[in-house]
Amino acid sequence: MTLQLKKHPSFSGRQGPVVILVADGVGVAPAGPSNAVSEANTPTLDALANQTLYTELAAHGTAVGLPSDDDMGNSEVGHNALGAGRIFSQGAKLVNQALDSGDVYQTEVWQQAIEHGKNNTLHLLGLHSDGNIHAHTKHMYALMEKAAEQGVRECCIHILLDGRDVDARSALLFIEQTENLIEKINNEYSANYRIASGGGRMEITMDRYEADWEMVRRGYNCHTHGVGQAFPSAAEAVQAMYDSTGKDDQYLPAFVVEKEGKAVGRMHDGDAVVLFNFRGDRAIEISLAYERDDFDKFDRNEHGQHPKLFYAGMLQYDGDDFIPNQYLVNPPAIDRTMCEFLCAEKVKSFAISETQKYGHVTYFWNGNSSGYIDESLETYIEIPSDNIEFNEAPAMKAREITEETIKLIESGEFTFGRLNIANGDMVGHTGDMAAAIEAMEVVDECVAKLIAAIEKHNGILIYTADHGNADIMYTEKNGVRVPKTSHTLSPVPFAIIDPNYDGEYELTPSADAGLTHIAATAFNLMGYQAPEDYQPSLLTFSK
Repeated sequence: MTLQLKKHPSFSGRQGPVVILVADGVGVAPAGPSNAVSEANTPTLDALANQTLYTELAAHGTAVGLPSDDDMGNSEVGHNALGAGRIFSQGAKLVNQALDSGDVYQTEVWQQAIEHGKNNTLHLLGLHSDGNIHAHTKHMYALMEKAAEQGVRECCIHILLDGRDVDARSALLFIEQTENLIEKINNEYSANYRIASGGGRMEITMDRYEADWEMVRRGYNCHTHGVGQAFPSAAEAVQAMYDSTGKDDQYLPAFVVEKEGKAVGRMHDGDAVVLFNFRGDRAIEISLAYERDDFDKFDRNEHGQHPKLFYAGMLQYDGDDFIPNQYLVNPPAIDRTMCEFLCAEKVKSFAISETQKYGHVTYFWNGNSSGYIDESLETYIEIPSDNIEFNEAPAMKAREITEETIKLIESGEFTFGRLNIANGDMVGHTGDMAAAIEAMEVVDECVAKLIAAIEKHNGILIYTADHGNADIMYTEKNGVRVPKTSHTLSPVPFAIIDPNYDGEYELTPSADAGLTHIAATAFNLMGYQAPEDYQPSLLTFSK
């Protein structure tokens, strides 16, 4: 189908570009000592919140395609929503539907995994929490129970400790829940289900955008070859590492469970491995390590021969590069994204971020599609992230991204651009309040510079966010502060900075306005009507 945009009947746009700035993880919550956004000195952001062209938008739950309004938004679905302009059912919802209907268990992939598990061992690998951002333990539990029912008697669980989408030290609670189910299954089926290995999600396995293949190497060796500090149980491992490192769940090192001096979960030829994460960005690299014959990012034979495994993901995490080849649930099919329309109109655009969010302004923004839509019209720039804990350098690469964006604006080549400044999210996830405040002050500094560039070149800047995080940094329980490292249910800011604004339009959001309404709004500001099936624009134009 040929894509086409109609010119707007009363607004032809500005001379300069329309640029969408996503301040990742910067939600709007009540001011107070737990709110790094309000506690920071942010005169620029404060001014935006007090101007006429300002509102707040939903960035979680059903507004972005998640199962319920109790579900926190995240960067993946947020950028899908921004780029798609419509609401699509997202990973968690798709998996819930497939499990509830039983469709997962009818797939050839599941049936093959079961056959391998019955003859050898089934390995379940994934993020071990109910955070519902990358994974949910209820999905793992459903797979465990169905596997036992269908005859799998040997099953190893490889757990990635969260502490990021859930409370910072909640691993022991989830381990207890899993051990209770393991005991039930083992008693009922005379089976040998067990937790075999694990480690923090920011220490092993779950790297993204090829920022740190060493993380993946550590995780691969831990889960596959039993390389890690040995403990009699997962609970003892976590408690001992709390005591010895002082770190929270997401940063705990690799561990293995041993019995009689041997790791209980080594993988062998003929075993099946199912990665039960549903979100793609942190699932791609470990999938490549298990699945690809030509894998060359590290030596998989370092601690033993790479086994011949049957490997599958919960979803296909990259539909363009077919990663993985085998999967249980089809991912959301997002078509006709805003950038596809812009390329059809021969509009030049740019996307820029640092490594941690580069895939969000490209892959996720473009509807889970890798690569360029039209390389002759698009410019993508990745600023390499530092491989450190982000509270150690709260500025991250915000200043470098800002300077590169200003150059793109000054070039005069582009009609549209988008950038992600990751500080509010990545530093917010550390739970370090002082670092998050510093991060927000850097964001404010960068937004001021971008506004100045937009004003100089007669463009329009849209300031928004993909979800909340830094806006609630801790909660209090019995008078004790508990770091909150997860996302929030907060709305996000939306401001239009249009230096040539003369009342041509008004900001008139509907009561249910969310991130999916931004695409139509951006089209209008570029002088186009939005496609008819897009969520409505946030603007009303004077005749």
